[in-house]
Amino acid sequence: MRQLFTKFKLILVNLTANIGFYPTLFAFGGLVMGFGMLYAESRGISSFLIEHVPQLVINDADTARTLLSTFIGGIISLMVFSFSMVMLLLNQASSNYSPRILPGLISNKKHQYVLGYYIAVLIYCILILLSVEPTDNKYQLPGFSVILGIVMSMLVLALFIYFIHSISEAIQINRIVENIFTKAKTRLDRLIENTGDHDRSIDFPEGKDWFEIRIDETGYLQTIAIDTLMEICKENDVKVRIMQPKGSFILKNIPIARCSKELDEQTTNNVLSCFAFSRSEIVTHNYILGFKQLTEIALKAMSPGINDPGTAITCIDYLTELFALRLRKEDYSYIHNDEGEALICLRTIDFKELIYFVFVALRSYCKHDVIMLHKMLTALYFLLQVQSVIKDSEEIIIDEINLILEDAKENIQNPTDLKVIFQIREKIARHNSTDKHLVSID
Repeated sequence: MRQLFTKFKLILVNLTANIGFYPTLFAFGGLVMGFGMLYAESRGISSFLIEHVPQLVINDADTARTLLSTFIGGIISLMVFSFSMVMLLLNQASSNYSPRILPGLISNKKHQYVLGYYIAVLIYCILILLSVEPTDNKYQLPGFSVILGIVMSMLVLALFIYFIHSISEAIQINRIVENIFTKAKTRLDRLIENTGDHDRSIDFPEGKDWFEIRIDETGYLQTIAIDTLMEICKENDVKVRIMQPKGSFILKNIPIARCSKELDEQTTNNVLSCFAFSRSEIVTHNYILGFKQLTEIALKAMSPGINDPGTAITCIDYLTELFALRLRKEDYSYIHNDEGEALICLRTIDFKELIYFVFVALRSYCKHDVIMLHKMLTALYFLLQVQSVIKDSEEIIIDEINLILEDAKENIQNPTDLKVIFQIREKIARHNSTDKHLVSID
């Protein structure tokens, strides 16, 4: 039962990220509302309103059919236009920025709500139209339901204006970058808040001789049902070390976890059910994807076809803030029980690996650009001054600075430009408390 419940929760998480989830709920709501109003009409709601508030009821069958038919055709036209706008948005974002950002744009809940409302009103109007018969007199006509359909259709026009406004904002690069940053930052803040006191987790066993649990499917490790896994650990008096970081692509039969003692087959299956896999990545589940997307947008902006250094600089600013936040999080996260004992060790991409793969891409594509080299050094200079919980973080940052300085010496031919770049080196040297030496201009 627990395994099924865990699977259901993980499936629900995946469903809510699907573009068709909320429109489907709205469509079902429109269907329920339509049948609900038909039931109310059968109980005489329109007859009651004709006698007491006749202004709220349409009492002509031809007028009702004409209005409902017009609204149905208009809503279908708006849906086609809105769908075309979404496709244009996705195509432009993929061409100018990065194909990796498309899932984030598709999963915009505001756009899903608007499209879902279109479908709900369309279904409602069709149901009411089918209930209008040519022989209806004013007491048998679903007049109040028709008026309600008119009001709902007027709201469709208001939502269409909002949809156009929202689409025009969604395609702006500043908004795209900010949304990616916000999602990654929110995820990082939550992880930092939930990891608890680091000092209590220092003695967590390495677990090299522990029993391995191998995964039975292939895909990206999207999310982990931590609450369920913690219950399993408590009930079986076992500790678990997760061996693969969230967001990594894992092949079938690869070890995904180690347990402090051997588990029976049913318990092992319960543990495996805590891991959800997907063929795509989502920023809200994996903050590392936020780093990847911001890096890719910066690189695309520096390509000859786009040539937008302003966007690349903005991405580096957001990356700097994310790295500063990442310095407040250990490379391993620990989940504690009520007594403060760490029972679960979560593997994450370590800071050294993360900062290297971000800056190696930026260095490779931007090493001939003075502005970008200067901006990268400035970002690392600020990171050097951020308080960190990661051991040897200063040495890691100094290593990246030296790599950028070496690329600058090899690729910048203008002595004045090179001197400007190495002026940042002098500022960094004053904050260098490590034993590592910085690359000199000579």
